[in-house]
Amino acid sequence: MKYSDKYRFDSFIDRRRTDAMKVDAMESIWGTKDLLPMWVADMDFATPDCVLDAIQGMMNNRILGYTVKPEGYYRAIVRWLKMRHGMTVPTSNILYVPGIVPAIAMSIHCFTQPGDKIMIQPPVYHPFAHVIKNNGREVVTNPLVFADGTYKMDLQDFAEKVKGCRMFILCNPHNPGGTVWTKETLKAVANICEREQVLIISDEIHADLTLPPHSHHVFASMSNKARFNSITFMSPSKAFNMPGIGTAYAMIFNPEIREKFNHYLDANEYDLGNIFAFRTVEAVYTSGAEWLEECLGYINENISWLDEYLRTHAPQIKVIRPQASYLVWLDCRDLMLSQKKLNDFFALEAGVALNDGAMFGVEGTGFMRINVGCPRSTLEKAAQGIAQAYQR
Repeated sequence: MKYSDKYRFDSFIDRRRTDAMKVDAMESIWGTKDLLPMWVADMDFATPDCVLDAIQGMMNNRILGYTVKPEGYYRAIVRWLKMRHGMTVPTSNILYVPGIVPAIAMSIHCFTQPGDKIMIQPPVYHPFAHVIKNNGREVVTNPLVFADGTYKMDLQDFAEKVKGCRMFILCNPHNPGGTVWTKETLKAVANICEREQVLIISDEIHADLTLPPHSHHVFASMSNKARFNSITFMSPSKAFNMPGIGTAYAMIFNPEIREKFNHYLDANEYDLGNIFAFRTVEAVYTSGAEWLEECLGYINENISWLDEYLRTHAPQIKVIRPQASYLVWLDCRDLMLSQKKLNDFFALEAGVALNDGAMFGVEGTGFMRINVGCPRSTLEKAAQGIAQAYQR
């Protein structure tokens, strides 16, 4: 998978003093601004021109007023899902939501009660546990099993732990491990949850970042049990580097679940959106496919470069090659450092700001997460800092 220079992924964009969380929040966490920011899950590539042009077109109207959802927004999503994922989805099954994490929290409020049990699979995207706990629900964990350089589900443990739960939040593809779940695994999950009457929330924000030769499997497409006992959340925000806009949507095939969730959104006026939320999705799903393919090629080469470099210069830090996403899980357990010392190694000695693996659950202890969605020059500088610290 190769890339051309058409979209200038090698170009450095200075994000300092732009209110970019990745840069401007570092001092509050690490006490310094002088680290390479490789933590927050957005990319350092320019957002596709078609998105910026859509925004500029709306700004040219000179009034940033209330907006409606244009029909083109729904048609673009339907076309994209068919072209990219082989799914035929009626527009009536698509609901706008302001973001996937907020939508997960909304689902928790809509379909569960305080004290209810909700299952997750650590190490996993940390807001899952955050929104469960902070909304007064109980977290149940079905830890993933790390083997042969990737994660697998312990389905026997899953079948036991899910009993008595009201909801299961699936990360598909998995973050931070980058695993693309197999059809067999997803079908097994659907069967177990249908039997136990557990609603499945499938976070598929990284779906369009699946790296060849792997293919993403939309959970709801796996079987009728999966289709009618789930809510799928998707968004172009990660794949097209536009997370600041709020462009997520839900796919719900079960009419009862859809009606209940739609009523919840409407009752709380969560479904209004913002003026940039709809035309940007229409633009990127209509004109962004080539940009995405080029971007995936660049990301894939960055991953390969980092893997080879660390094998040579810091072999006890192992790249867990993701099957999806620009987020790379680093296995640092051979360094035999406490988690605090591991974080200090990367920040204080190597000069890079990474995500602490333990934030994804205790199962992430000994791991760190690095974002390689950046120009190669940035990645090289980060890797060289890691290697120098390692050698010292």
